[in-house]
Amino acid sequence: MHLDKDLLYRFEAGLNPQDIQASAIPAELIGYGEISAIFQIGDDQKTAYKRMPLFADRLCAEQYEALYHEYCDLLQQAGLNLPESKTAVIPVAGRPVCLYIAQEKMPAQSFGHRLIHTQSREETAGLVEQVVSEVAKTWRFNETRGSQLEIAVDGQISNWVFGSRNGEAILYYIDTSTPFIRRQGVHRLDAKLILKSAPVWMRWVLEKLFVDEVLNRYYDARKNMIDLAANLIKEQQAGLVPMVVEVINRHLPAGSEPLTIKAVESYYREDKFIWSLFLGVRRLDRWIVTRLLRRRYEFILPGKIER
Repeated sequence: MHLDKDLLYRFEAGLNPQDIQASAIPAELIGYGEISAIFQIGDDQKTAYKRMPLFADRLCAEQYEALYHEYCDLLQQAGLNLPESKTAVIPVAGRPVCLYIAQEKMPAQSFGHRLIHTQSREETAGLVEQVVSEVAKTWRFNETRGSQLEIAVDGQISNWVFGSRNGEAILYYIDTSTPFIRRQGVHRLDAKLILKSAPVWMRWVLEKLFVDEVLNRYYDARKNMIDLAANLIKEQQAGLVPMVVEVINRHLPAGSEPLTIKAVESYYREDKFIWSLFLGVRRLDRWIVTRLLRRRYEFILPGKIER
């Protein structure tokens, strides 16, 4: 994979986050993360560029970049399949330093959250089986290392996509930009980075409400799988939840408490509140910054989200 850092610098320098069409280099916004936006830039049809404008200086961005590559290496050691990716730190004077993660662009119709709308229930059950089997690789990895080293993934269905390698169908994990690594129980990721896109006056409240809970859930097999099942409600496929709960319960680690539909629905309501609150305060902050203070707002927020 070739990464044109000069193109990324020119793109970032000419980017208007609140009016993509007015940006100097043509780009298509193809997705959102909680602290990022994903672009197809220029004529490059093969690469998805994730923009993360989070960092106070180049050193902070480079430290995150190194953590990202460490995380990808650990996931591959655990046996997960990842698309090819590269990174670039892009500093533009007078703005936050950006980290761009360039990743091989995967077929849109092959993402898990698309497939659950087009395939049969039996095929969806098979997809969930495969996803749980992939996530279980991290559980086995952690079992061999205890609390000395733990890794985790966000198992929800939209983070998995089918591609091919040497003519063979492969299930890839794509959401590698948040490095879930703990060493001796301590997160390597600075949790405050997750709140960089929230207004300063709300960060302490949001941190108290959910940062530790959101980060820690992914290391807990049962909570991670509840998150996977609850994600189907967000994807407007609540009718699949009972089947998915049955599939997951067959694969949970020994000694885990089985999932219940009630637990999934309760979790979904709590999760919906957390992320709706987070997005709501970000939209308010954007309005204050752009309309009242007449300043540049670095983050690109989604429109109405069906949850």
